[in-house]
Amino acid sequence: MRRGIALVTALAILVLVNFSIYEKEQHLAQGEIMYLELAPVDPRSLMQGDYMTLRFEIGNQIRDAVGSNGPADSEREEISEGYAVVRLDERGVAHFVRLAASNTALEENQRALFFRHRNGRILFATNAFFFQEGQAERYEAARYGRFRVNEEGEPLLVGLHDEGLVRLDPVDG
Repeated sequence: MRRGIALVTALAILVLVNFSIYEKEQHLAQGEIMYLELAPVDPRSLMQGDYMTLRFEIGNQIRDAVGSNGPADSEREEISEGYAVVRLDERGVAHFVRLAASNTALEENQRALFFRHRNGRILFATNAFFFQEGQAERYEAARYGRFRVNEEGEPLLVGLHDEGLVRLDPVDG
C-alpha cells in the first residue's frame, strides 16, 4: 500500500515537473520579443561568482507610478504585483505608459508587462544575470535585457544586448 502511494506521488511530481518545463519551453519559443533598457548595474558577486545585478529603467518608472497612485506613504497599501502597460517602439524597446489592474485591452503597439514589487524594487522575471567566470568584460556593454513575453504578460530573460541591440552572450549551436 505504502509503495503504491509513493509510486503514484512520484509519478504525479514527475508529470508536474515535466509540464512546467514544457510550459517554459513554449514561452521561450513563442513569446513576443521585448527589450527593457537597463539601469546602472553591478557586475560581480564575490560569494556567487560572476553575475550582473539587473535593474531596469522601466522599473524605476513603475516604482514612481506605484508611489504616486494613492494616499500618503503611511496610509498606502503596498502593491505587491501588477501590470505595466508599455509601448513598443520600432526596435521592440518597451517604454512605460501607465499601470493597469490586469492584462486589459490595449492599443495595437501596447503590451501588458507583469511585475512584482518587493522591498521598494520592481522585479520582472529575474534580478540577476549569471555568466561564466572571466566573462565580465563581455557584458560591460550591456544596455538592454531581451525578454520573451507570453500572452499573460509574464517575461522571461533570454539575453543581454548592447546599445545597437546586438546580443552579447554566446549563442548555442
